[in-house]
Amino acid sequence: MRGIVSDEFLMLMQKLLSADNDTRKVAEEEYDKIENEPKVLYLLGTFENKTCPQEVRSLAAVLLRRFFANNYDEFVEKLAERSFTQVKELLLRLVLAEDNEQLSRKICDAVAELARNIVSTQEENATAYPWPELLQFLFTCVSSEVTSQKLAALYLFVQFPGVLGEQQNKFLPEIKERLAQCIQDQSNKQSRFLAARAVVAFVLHNEGDKAVMKLFQDLLPPLLMVLNETTGDDDAVLKGLIDVAESMPLFLRPHLEAVCQLCLQISGNAELDESWRQLAFECITTLAESVPQMLRKHANKIMPEIARRGLQFMTEIEDDDEWAFQEENDDDMDSISVAGETGLDRIACGVGGRAFLQFITPMLSDLLGSTDWKSRHAALMAISVIGEGCHTQMESLLPRIIPSIVPFLEDNHPRVRYAACNAMGQMATDFHPTFQTKFHDIVMPKLLNVLEDNANPRVQAHGAAALVNFSEECPSSVMEIYLQQILAKLQVLIQCKMNELGNAGTKAVLEQSVTTLAAVADAAKGSFIAYYDAFMPNLKLIMQNAVHKELRMLRGKTIECISLIGLAVGKEKFMQDAADVMDMLLKAQVAQEEFDDDDPQVSYMMSAWARMCRILGQEFIQYLPVVMGPLMKVAQHKPEVTFIDAEDMEKEEEEGGWSFVNIGDNQNLGIRTSGLEDKATACQMLVCYARELKDGFAQYVDQVCELMLPLLKFYFHDGVRTAAAESLPCLLECSRSKGPEHVAMLWRTVCDKLLDALKSEPENEIQSELIGSFAKCVELLGDGCLDDVMMQATLETMESLFEQHFKRQAERIEKRNDEDYDEGVEEMLQDENEGDVYLLSKIADMIHALFSTYRANFLPAFEKMVPSVVRLLPPDRPASDRQWGVCIFDDVIEFCGEQSWVYSHLFLEPMLKYTVDPEPQVRQAASYGIGIMAVYGGPQYHQVCLNALPLLKQAIGLAEARSSREHTSATENAVSAVGKILRHVPQAAQTLNMQQELAQWFSWLPVFEDSDEAVHVYDYLCQLIESNEAAILGADNMNVPKIMEVMADALAVDALSDSPAVTQRCAAIINQIKANQAMWAASVGGLAEAQQHALLSCLQSLNPAPAAAAAAAS
Repeated sequence: MRGIVSDEFLMLMQKLLSADNDTRKVAEEEYDKIENEPKVLYLLGTFENKTCPQEVRSLAAVLLRRFFANNYDEFVEKLAERSFTQVKELLLRLVLAEDNEQLSRKICDAVAELARNIVSTQEENATAYPWPELLQFLFTCVSSEVTSQKLAALYLFVQFPGVLGEQQNKFLPEIKERLAQCIQDQSNKQSRFLAARAVVAFVLHNEGDKAVMKLFQDLLPPLLMVLNETTGDDDAVLKGLIDVAESMPLFLRPHLEAVCQLCLQISGNAELDESWRQLAFECITTLAESVPQMLRKHANKIMPEIARRGLQFMTEIEDDDEWAFQEENDDDMDSISVAGETGLDRIACGVGGRAFLQFITPMLSDLLGSTDWKSRHAALMAISVIGEGCHTQMESLLPRIIPSIVPFLEDNHPRVRYAACNAMGQMATDFHPTFQTKFHDIVMPKLLNVLEDNANPRVQAHGAAALVNFSEECPSSVMEIYLQQILAKLQVLIQCKMNELGNAGTKAVLEQSVTTLAAVADAAKGSFIAYYDAFMPNLKLIMQNAVHKELRMLRGKTIECISLIGLAVGKEKFMQDAADVMDMLLKAQVAQEEFDDDDPQVSYMMSAWARMCRILGQEFIQYLPVVMGPLMKVAQHKPEVTFIDAEDMEKEEEEGGWSFVNIGDNQNLGIRTSGLEDKATACQMLVCYARELKDGFAQYVDQVCELMLPLLKFYFHDGVRTAAAESLPCLLECSRSKGPEHVAMLWRTVCDKLLDALKSEPENEIQSELIGSFAKCVELLGDGCLDDVMMQATLETMESLFEQHFKRQAERIEKRNDEDYDEGVEEMLQDENEGDVYLLSKIADMIHALFSTYRANFLPAFEKMVPSVVRLLPPDRPASDRQWGVCIFDDVIEFCGEQSWVYSHLFLEPMLKYTVDPEPQVRQAASYGIGIMAVYGGPQYHQVCLNALPLLKQAIGLAEARSSREHTSATENAVSAVGKILRHVPQAAQTLNMQQELAQWFSWLPVFEDSDEAVHVYDYLCQLIESNEAAILGADNMNVPKIMEVMADALAVDALSDSPAVTQRCAAIINQIKANQAMWAASVGGLAEAQQHALLSCLQSLNPAPAAAAAAAS
């Protein structure tokens, strides 16, 4: 077969290349109408015709590739086998005949795309290669003396490294041999370059295949030689090396130091283009994130140079006389100085402070002492970015670090002052609340002075931004010290910049000042009421008048500020301006249709409406018809998704607004990211409305539920999935006003979608949200909400979650046996474990919800989970496993009572043993279990409880029993368990010396850390006091001061606030003692002021009835 072509088709191709949009659009419509088979033949014929212009032949090859990518199945289905064979033969002939390198690559792209489709659609377990001619072609050409043929074969391999399909293992040694020959072919630089790319592509294609990795590792040295000799030219090998560092870093292990040294050499070459230098540093950064333990092994040799290179990048900053008046520019993010910042940030987070801080610290000291402002700037920005990764090591050094950098807030160069503000703000976030509580007195006076730097608006704005960081994490006691000073400065600044609006740099300062005011108000809460009237008029003025396009960010931030102030001061104070604000919001909402797609006001308004809902409560329902339409439109945004190859991806990346994920074989999944954040915000606002308005939101339930359920699998944005999960229990509660049938119908759909999402959710945190949502739904709907099918699906999902948990634990054990295991790896594994423990706790919560709802009716279903739960209990399991395994059986006892005994042979022995476990969380769970045995277990558990008493006492007497909050909680659970045994087990009074036991129990009080157990303890204490128990009151009431003290300790920390009944019992006893002036004076005279205040506050809550009862008792 030869390709055919007509003059008409050639004219059509010329029109497709036209610069005129209308001409091109008409041509595209004509092209789309051509049938598949003739279209392919026309394109082949056009490329084959060497008399055609090169751009036309190039377009033909590109269209051919796109055709195979998009229309392969349809094309092959209707094409005769003989014709398809001829198409394949012609394609390979065209590759052989083409001597133009650019066109050769274009037609190779088409061959690679066709091969990808042929190989991917081959029947499973097929023994023969589906395109044998291609196989022969590749091996023949790669060994050919004809350079163009060799390069074509290598390029095909680069574009489709999976070209050998199921035959790969058979040809592995031969593939390696041919690539080794090419990568070391000193006669042809291009051959070496493409062979290096092919090695990278093949390794990446076989990610996770250790056999391939080991076989090809000895090609890494020649690959690095190719990279070295092509530095400054095509960066494809370097980009490929970065991909290997991210996806298959162990491939680099034998030559890691050589890789790093070469990348340091390239990144340090000032004569190279910045993009090359940044890519080389990116390779090192990627390794620090993917295999930090491997870098730490070479720390002494390479870490100082890595730190030096990052700092060198940061000093390569351009001076600009107009900088102080310019707004922050996203274009700066591509600069080499920013690459240094982000690189050091990621490296510090990757390798950790123990391996990094010691090397960079002396360099920072030298730079801070430099006379060159760029060096001082670099050092301060570096201190900002390494704080997160070096947190543990830097925190102890803060008394040295902070005093040394505060003076730079008054440096003679504005960009150094800017960097000092940046350091202050970032450290306030990274080291809160230590930064605020210990260093506020030396930081705040200097930082507040920056707000007066009117000559440098950009510095002024950044100083205000640092105050946001300080305020967001600031304890109220510290905030109160500076509230008046901060707000006085902001009041002057806002008024001044409003008057100067239009001057260079003014708008940015005003925007930031408003943002800072919002953060301060949010932190100050009710204390802001005193300053409300000073700010609200100007804020309303800005909101009303900042209507021009260039002021839309200012208006959005002002809307945010007003709504946050409203939340801070509360409804009563805010109502004086609520009508005006709501009127302006409504007008803005109506005008929203005229907003540009990128208008920042949209997201600010969505959040502001939700805050208004929280402020106004049910009064907000009247505004829903106006708000819901635009909000739903944003929430329904569907991001554009496409599959494209590397060449097209580069074009899209230049335009921006896209995020790409490599999915192998030169293919990339592209997602247009614009609109995703607003979508997440809109979904969260819908959650807020449903949660706050309940029945008032009922009319929107079906509409919102229809939106949210598919979003449980919206993998483009975690925040969207989280909001979808949070919304479901709220929507079910809202739907109750529609009747039980509607709720049941809605729940069936919700349940199916929730469980399905749980099975496929890749992120632990989102899995936890989904589990929490399911548990809330079950608790809300009650017994019987799950039919047999739903219950079976629930059990299967939980079993899957347990298996995932055990699998991840096994993987961590395997990583601890790796040759690169070190302390840093252990820290990383501990972080992973924390996420896994949180997920396990949510699984336990899910089981808790089922038991608390179904009680003993859940036992038949629970039977299927018992093996997984028991698997958590052995002593060689991690403490968290044992803790939650015991907690689950605690629920069995609590909610199933005597029927739980059937499982006692599985949990009694470990539960008793774990009452004295070294880990406090395990002791707490076990002690709690013993206590509820006494309360709910029934007679069959009574002897077990008595046998547990010595163990509980042993736990209470441990040296570390109250050494930390965790240990204290465990101890208080043991104290509570003893009290429950003494109170609820009848045999206790028959077999124990109760006077002695009660006196000892009383000696262990107070209890206040675990508020749930405090309620049980103090309820029992009140009962004993009310019955005049001598062991508690003591001879001649000598223990009354002690009674007052232990009550005061609990009341002072609101430990009894969840139980008004117990609080009232305490108040009645306190009131009775207060009636005896001498006894009262003796009881409270030695108490601290906070304790006395707690007792008196409790008395004020005393209801008349209990007071009368107490008086009668006396």
